Amino acid sequence: MGARSDTLITTPRLNIGPPRRQDYEDWAKLRRASRAYIEPWEPLWPSDALSRGDWSRRLSAWSAAWKAGTAYVLFIRRAGDNALIGGLSFTHVRPWPADSASLGYWQGQAFEGQGYMREAVAASCGWAFSDLGLWRIEAGIVPGNERSRRVLEGTGFAEEGRAAAYLEINGIRRDHILFGLVRPGPDR
Repeated sequence: MGARSDTLITTPRLNIGPPRRQDYEDWAKLRRASRAYIEPWEPLWPSDALSRGDWSRRLSAWSAAWKAGTAYVLFIRRAGDNALIGGLSFTHVRPWPADSASLGYWQGQAFEGQGYMREAVAASCGWAFSDLGLWRIEAGIVPGNERSRRVLEGTGFAEEGRAAAYLEINGIRRDHILFGLVRPGPDR
């Protein structure tokens, strides 16, 4: 796998790569404008959410995890105008014999319904299989999150079950519907 700074996943409409220090303003502006849209589906935001201190802590943690090979955070930008659309991450990366990770993603409300997240998830999962050598990617959604269900099903993820009290979302332990995607190929 290439260095963090060399990573760029491209599609006809998107450029997907690791966050950089100079992304702070775009990140804070997009998440601030979409807070009511995003917050119900995420863990509680810290009291200093969207501050430079919050950004600095996140960027340091993301960089350290990338170097350790335990997590890969990526930002999604529209190719035509470089607008930040959202982000996705491969976390809980587990080496052989699992060769698996958990997928999470978010996007700004203004970009809903345009197919960007489906495109980003498909391309990024392809990258995770080829460049990270993963065999399996897992994702969980809160029941009732039909937008996320459509993203996962539209990119080949299969529903695998339900996990009680799986994650804390917006301050409450929530059940999740679990999905999985396995690397395509003849050796499976």
